[in-house]
Parts: sequence; structure tokens; C-alpha cells
Amino acid sequence: MGFKIEDGVLKKYEEEDGVKKVVIPEGVTEIGYRAFEGCSSLKSITIPEGVMEIEPWAFAKCSSLKSITIPESVMEIGGYAFKGCSSLKSITIPEGVTEIESSTFWGCFSLTSIIIPEGVTEIGQRAFWWCTSLTSIIIPDSVTEIEQGAFWDCSSLTSIIIPEGVTEIGEKVFYGCSSLTSITIPNDVTEIGDDAFDGCKSLTSITIPKSMTEIGKGAFSGCSSLISITIPEGVKKLEIRLLMAANL
Repeated sequence: MGFKIEDGVLKKYEEEDGVKKVVIPEGVTEIGYRAFEGCSSLKSITIPEGVMEIEPWAFAKCSSLKSITIPESVMEIGGYAFKGCSSLKSITIPEGVTEIESSTFWGCFSLTSIIIPEGVTEIGQRAFWWCTSLTSIIIPDSVTEIEQGAFWDCSSLTSIIIPEGVTEIGEKVFYGCSSLTSITIPNDVTEIGDDAFDGCKSLTSITIPKSMTEIGKGAFSGCSSLISITIPEGVKKLEIRLLMAANL
């Protein structure tokens, strides 16, 4: 097969006619930058034990990829690694990974489920942007940071529980999550960013904890089913465009 491997790093895979399944050779420790990018015919990839890192853009635009086996040896998955893998339906992230980096699963339209392990502390910007088939996701208690636009346009997501360790819901985190009916905001959250729940038109109620001190502009804009909301006394900053187009 068309592998280019140097010092344990799989630098490049040259797509071959008729090949739809690939098993990466033993001895590879790293999947290099853009190694499989645009291999649009591949449907299945097996990564062997011993691989420790998947670099950014490694499998981006593998639009026919339906399954991929990631071994427990993997400790790092780079940003944009699976961007545009529009046929990928499920994936399990290894226990050693501590961060879901920026745009890792952007545009994985067919992704319905994902397992995020305990030990992950950060979900990066736009990590699951446009994962329009994702119906539910369990965020482990180890997560303390959910960055801007992490679940932007996850339009099939119906419910989510934010872990207790999170203190801020960033800008546009749940923007366009039009099927979201319920969300639990933990007691230690002090800030909801601009447009955080903009377009969550199925959200009927939300409880804002007493710890809250700041709610950004447009935070609940377009929440057309929202019929009640209680703003805690401790909120010191409240943007005027907070509830635009909410049914209040």
C-alpha cells in the first residue's frame, strides 16, 4: 500500500484505486499532519497499538470513512483531525486523551454518538461544530472548560448535562442547537457568553444558578419556546439583547 513512513511517523498515505480498507502497519507511533487528508474512497481505517499521536488534519475530508479504530495508546488527537468525515457514525476517544482540540470533529454530519473519557479536561473551539446527527453526548466530570462554539449547530442534540467543574459557558457554545429541550447548568457557572444558546428554539425552560454574575448579549436570542427564565440577583452584567425573539 502507499504508505510513506519515516522514523515511525506515517507522513503520507497515497490513495489507491479500489482500496476501501486500510490497516496501518505495526511500528508506526504517529499519524502525521494531513497524512490521509482527502482520501475520499476509504471506508475503514485500523490504527495499531503503539500509535501515540494523531496530528492535526490527519484524516480530514475522508468523506466515506464510516469506522476507525483508535487504540488506547493514543494520547493526543490534533485539531481538525476528523474535519469533514461526513460518513463517520461513531467514535471512541481513548482514555489517555485530555483535550478535544479545536474543530476536531467539525462537519461530521453522520456522527450520532461519541464517548468522551474521564480525564478529558477541555473541549476546544468548534470541536463538534456541524455534527448535525449527534443526539446526545455525555461530558465527563473531569471537563472544566468548554470553549467557544463547541457544539455549534448540533441541531439533533436534545439534552446535555454540563459538569460541575465548568465555571463558564463560552460564546456560541450551543448556538443553533434547535432540538435542545433541556440543559443543566451547574452551580459554579458564573458567566454565560454571547449567543451561547442562540437559536435553541426547542428550549422551554432553563434554571440559572445563583452563582451567575454575567450573561452576554443574545445569550437566549431565538429561543422561541422559552416561556420562563429567572435572573439571579447576583448578575451584575446583563446585555440588552439577551432575550431577543424569546417568547417571554
